[in-house]
Amino acid sequence: MTVSQIAIAGASGKMGRMLFEACASDAETTLVAALDAPHSAAIGVSAKVFGGNTDVAVAADAASVPCGAVLIDFTRPEATLAYLDACVAGGVGMVIGTTGFDDAGKAKIAEAAKKIPIVFSPNYSVGVNTVFKLLELAAKSLNEGYDIEILEMHHRMKVDAPSGTALKLGEIIAEAQATKLADRAVYAREGHTGERKNGTIGFAALRGGDVVGDHTVVFAGVGERIEITHKSASRATYAVGAIRAAKFLQGKSNGLFDMHDVLGLS
Repeated sequence: MTVSQIAIAGASGKMGRMLFEACASDAETTLVAALDAPHSAAIGVSAKVFGGNTDVAVAADAASVPCGAVLIDFTRPEATLAYLDACVAGGVGMVIGTTGFDDAGKAKIAEAAKKIPIVFSPNYSVGVNTVFKLLELAAKSLNEGYDIEILEMHHRMKVDAPSGTALKLGEIIAEAQATKLADRAVYAREGHTGERKNGTIGFAALRGGDVVGDHTVVFAGVGERIEITHKSASRATYAVGAIRAAKFLQGKSNGLFDMHDVLGLS
């Protein structure tokens, strides 16, 4: 049995703890490094304190991740891009779950993937990625006569809106209908907006409490409405999917992949 070497960023955060638990419960992976922000009180502390099953000390420097390992990162864009440079220099693959990148950030990830293997996805839930595939079919068959709205809700601490998953939903729909989301997206409505413009894709973002992540796509036609919904009750599903993605990168030298590649849905 081949064992994948896993490194985890954001060690002291909620997602970091979930990743530690998922790695510990998977016999095909082993934790070889843990990272956190330089100012974090977790630096120098054993990963076992946060749920890891090996006694590696949490470090701030991504150079501590051994060549050939895979770093799983669900942090912030600026931190991810800094880790990206270190991973390219050290021959370390990446599973990127961070959202909120601008076009320059996305381009940097794509360029790095020419040198190291990367799975880059806005959502690592197997259920959500199945919804992505279902939406391709729905968008093609509901191409005319249906208004499209995307509603998402997340916890009060989320810093970007709409969510990366919501934007991905919109991109999938637009591409399935041979268009571009940038030409159709409506992100805000206020005041006297006039009638809804035909062909637009509307977004609504709700924030509150401890909601892990709810997403609904509405296809509203005349006399009927189709809704496709996914609700996450725990971050554990993201962690399990991320570990699966890390194992998928085992043995790959470079390339940019997403969860459809990992799950064989491409």
